[in-house]
Amino acid sequence: MIESITMPPSVLLIGATSQAERWLREDPSLADARVDHAQGSAHALRLLRRHSYEVVVTDRSTAVDEDLALVEEIREIHPLVKVVLLTPEAAPEEAIRALRAHVFAVFGAPFDPSAVVEMIRLAIQECEGREGIEVLAATRSWVSLRLDCRRLTAERVLNFLDQLRESDLADTERAELMLAVREVLMNAIEHGGGLDPDQVVELSAVRTARAIVFYVRDPGPGFRMENLPHAAISNPPDDPTAHVERRFQAGLRPGGFGLLLARSIVDEMIVGEKGNQVLLVKHTA
Repeated sequence: MIESITMPPSVLLIGATSQAERWLREDPSLADARVDHAQGSAHALRLLRRHSYEVVVTDRSTAVDEDLALVEEIREIHPLVKVVLLTPEAAPEEAIRALRAHVFAVFGAPFDPSAVVEMIRLAIQECEGREGIEVLAATRSWVSLRLDCRRLTAERVLNFLDQLRESDLADTERAELMLAVREVLMNAIEHGGGLDPDQVVELSAVRTARAIVFYVRDPGPGFRMENLPHAAISNPPDDPTAHVERRFQAGLRPGGFGLLLARSIVDEMIVGEKGNQVLLVKHTA
């Protein structure tokens, strides 16, 4: 019997990448990864013609539009390779162009090493070759997406949304708002979509003069607040952990605080009549 040989993942880093490789090596799951270095775009294309890579990480000093031009050339060589963009600055319009170009993720400086490495790790895991994200509309003020019900796709969408930063919110408020969106989106994918990649969730992010609004709609049958014994939001005031035992009995993973956490962060959380639509509103003025 011939045993299959699992090859270590391969990553191509472009530009001044010694620090990026150090980030990768600090992650135990990537310690054995093959990491090649390209001095620039032309060198990267030559290496791509000789070798196959799961992920390409762009030069942290190049602009988004320059990277997107490179992405087109990369896909002529390896259509399914995942590209993670590192750039000095990612304006909202640039992040939108990267999203439309099916870039796996984009990060503007200053970089969070753990977030960059996590996205590279997810890109390596993505072996199905499916995009998972459909852009329905995208402007600075209104982004509407349709995404398949996989946690990996949700992480990618949250990465792009985080690049649409606005100055009206302090960094701490912005991080908290993204946490609320994460909880509602993951709830929609896990419970509404059942983690079925053939099911889709709709997500819109709208910026008005006085608020930031997120709308999430999942394909599930919906829920009623009073019928969520496995969620912390249904706990009686005198028993804040009552849902934990119910989740254990139902075979659910630890958690159940998502909706309660989201409601505590935003100014308004509105649930549609059917229960499969959630609106989050954060006032900025």
